[in-house]
Amino acid sequence: MKDFVGKLLNGMSIGIVVALIPNALMGEILKLLIPYFPALQHVFDITVFVMSLLPVLIGVMVGITFKLTPIQTASVGIAAMVGSGAVQKTADGLFALNGIGIVLNTGITAALAVLFVQLLGDKLEAYSILVLPTLSILVPGMIGYTILPYMKHSTGIIGVAISNVTSLQPVLMGAIIAVIFCTIILLPISTVGVATVIMLSGVGAGAANLGIVAAGVGLAIASYKANSLGTALAHVLGSPKIQMKNFLMKPNIALPMLITAAVLGGLAGVLNIQGTPYSAGFGLSGLVGPLNYINLAEGGWSQKNISIMLSTFLILPIVLNLGLIYIFSRNLKLIKAGDYKLDFE
Repeated sequence: MKDFVGKLLNGMSIGIVVALIPNALMGEILKLLIPYFPALQHVFDITVFVMSLLPVLIGVMVGITFKLTPIQTASVGIAAMVGSGAVQKTADGLFALNGIGIVLNTGITAALAVLFVQLLGDKLEAYSILVLPTLSILVPGMIGYTILPYMKHSTGIIGVAISNVTSLQPVLMGAIIAVIFCTIILLPISTVGVATVIMLSGVGAGAANLGIVAAGVGLAIASYKANSLGTALAHVLGSPKIQMKNFLMKPNIALPMLITAAVLGGLAGVLNIQGTPYSAGFGLSGLVGPLNYINLAEGGWSQKNISIMLSTFLILPIVLNLGLIYIFSRNLKLIKAGDYKLDFE
């Protein structure tokens, strides 16, 4: 079971990074450039479209991780898309992409599809290419589609809990929300989805974003010795979710990041760092968080706001994580570099 879950989470992590990195890296920058270079609108639209391919990519990468045959892998990808909720039929009979779907349900459906194709094995023989894709839609795909509303409801419960936290005073609220989002970004749950469902905005969104910054920067620093520089930077420029497998296997690896998140979240309340439902789900990816803070802050690109932005989104996350990682690894010996090793370099 541990090996199965590990492979599933590893495949999901790769699919998430591949699908989300293009928009994360270029999205906000393209928005700034589009008014001056309208032709870039097409590039931006394509990156958004690629995000909606996340369920298929998760299914395919999970299939590859389990070393399935090409037909089996493609079938898992199809099933994952069916169970994701990323495609909806409009009243006009058209099919529309609905964001990235419910990531948790995508993972469950992919797992069911892997078990299904493994159960069938070579029983279909030469008829696999004709029958397996259809059966994958009818069995694991439709099971995933059936439980989709319940998974949406579960995500909604998380959103309501976070929304209730926002009724507290700003400093405590910011610290709690930052820790919550620092945790969610390491789980098979979409931070963007949760933030959008509850329309998290204002200081709550700013704190949520800083929680993700704490996770990304901290994991990049902690994982550098165990991985390549490019993989380490992917935690910041892409998504900390690539550590999902390691976090679920060894939750203590996130302790330095969670403490950093609490401090940064509290500062969000003190300094009135705000965000939007969209920015709440990103850290430093594509500079979404910092740019949204500047755009929403009174005075815009003032020296004061730029100083706050650099301090909270860059300097403090680095300093706090460096100190805490040292303490937890050298003094407390609760973590080590090997805990952050990733298998897809």
